[in-house]
Amino acid sequence: MDRLSAAAIRVPGVEVRVLGRCASTNAALLAGRLTQPVLLAADEQTAGRGRRSRRWHSEPGCGALFSLGLPLRRPARDLGGLSIVAGVAAVRALRALGARDVALKWPNDLLARGAKLGGILVETRAQGAGSAAVIGVGVNHRDAHRLAARLRREVAALEDILQPLPERNAVIGALARGLLAALRAFDADGFGAFREDWEALHAHAGKRLRVRLADGRRLAGIAAGLADDGALQLRTRYGVRTVRNGSVTRARPA
Repeated sequence: MDRLSAAAIRVPGVEVRVLGRCASTNAALLAGRLTQPVLLAADEQTAGRGRRSRRWHSEPGCGALFSLGLPLRRPARDLGGLSIVAGVAAVRALRALGARDVALKWPNDLLARGAKLGGILVETRAQGAGSAAVIGVGVNHRDAHRLAARLRREVAALEDILQPLPERNAVIGALARGLLAALRAFDADGFGAFREDWEALHAHAGKRLRVRLADGRRLAGIAAGLADDGALQLRTRYGVRTVRNGSVTRARPA
């Protein structure tokens, strides 16, 4: 197992911290005031979280797990598209490492050859006149078969699609550098510059989707891009519907 090292995770202008084990890197960064960019990585998270408080599973030492926290000038109410921005940045970084098959599942899952490679959890809060944002990233680095057996679902790992496999320090550094640049661009110019890129990276573009909404209802339609705030648009028999909180449960050709 390659060991995480703060010195080996190179992200200029960011304070890098490494822990062997913690409950949640997102929660740890959100517990304090963010006055400068901070990256917190861990070999294992005992209470890692995905969207809607789902637990994030990763075998100890087998995932690239970290959170990047930073202050933003935009108020929290203007951060609706932040998960879309983070997803675009993550896929760009992984593709630059050679993982050409990585794509996005709305709103912020990372897919490789149709299987889940990783996920992103964005959490924000008001801070002074602006806000603080924490972007949690979990990417399966190796031993996907063990995780697949545990979860009883298909998953992917970087070792399946990248040869030679970069060390986790290099993967975390590349992801964090990409995220930092994207978040600063978003803070300055907004979501619009990322919308077209996200749609080009969408694994389910133009497909017929089934979505489970936050209240348990289900909605079906053809993926029709994003709304101005990053919400998913579905073309249904009753017109275009906008989904701001839900999960895609099925995708097939239209």
